[in-house]
Amino acid sequence: MEKKRVLIVTQEMEPYLIQTEVAKVVGSYPQYVQEHGLEIRVLMPRFGSINERRHRLHEVVRLSGINISVADEDYPLLIKVASLPGARMQVYFLDNEDFFKRKSVFSDETEGFYQDNTERMIFFCKGVIETVRKFGWPPHIIHCHGWMTSLIPYYLKNNYKNDPVFQNTKVVYSVYENSFEETLPEAFSKKASGGVNFELFEKGDNTSLSLGGVSFADAVIKASAVVPAAVQDLINQNGKPVLDYQEEEQIPAAYDSFYKMLLNE
Repeated sequence: MEKKRVLIVTQEMEPYLIQTEVAKVVGSYPQYVQEHGLEIRVLMPRFGSINERRHRLHEVVRLSGINISVADEDYPLLIKVASLPGARMQVYFLDNEDFFKRKSVFSDETEGFYQDNTERMIFFCKGVIETVRKFGWPPHIIHCHGWMTSLIPYYLKNNYKNDPVFQNTKVVYSVYENSFEETLPEAFSKKASGGVNFELFEKGDNTSLSLGGVSFADAVIKASAVVPAAVQDLINQNGKPVLDYQEEEQIPAAYDSFYKMLLNE
């Protein structure tokens, strides 16, 4: 019997980045889920702070070479891969010199939010989808972690709604406590929008990105003990399957059960 395929998309993950709640959650459960019968792959950005030699990243030439369009500019996408330590699982890293070479993640040395975080997010979200199309590995679930992934549910339900690769895909969005107070530049909406139903994203702040992600996902996980009140209200109203916040030791089994519930619906 063919294993069901789960793609985990995240902005951060232990042991590659270790300073955030997102990284800790995502690092805690994929091996458990794979050992309990699902096939897992992970996609994340190849931020410059990730040591390629230490983590044994190498380029996947057959997947590289795609150009991703961001605000009418094309940027080359490089795909690198590593094996997750202690697990038979591959982690794929999306790379581009313009967006990910710098050594810090979302803010500069003075804690200033990067002005091109809009473009970096669009590049990553579109890059994830195009990489999956090139995999020849149609996922049954795509699980998005972190605000940087929030456009993926939107693009899948709009730009790629008729793509056969995603016809049987359910999208899960994990909501975390707000991690930045800034607002993306005014041009965010124009650059990121697929042209329709973009209203929830438009403010360009952390809460709005979560609202958009929740709105277009098929199911939601509360990954933080506290989430923005507006996001909680939307979760309460939309009637989608929800997994409430789990303590660290409960995450592996709870996420595994939630995936299997969605797959058996």
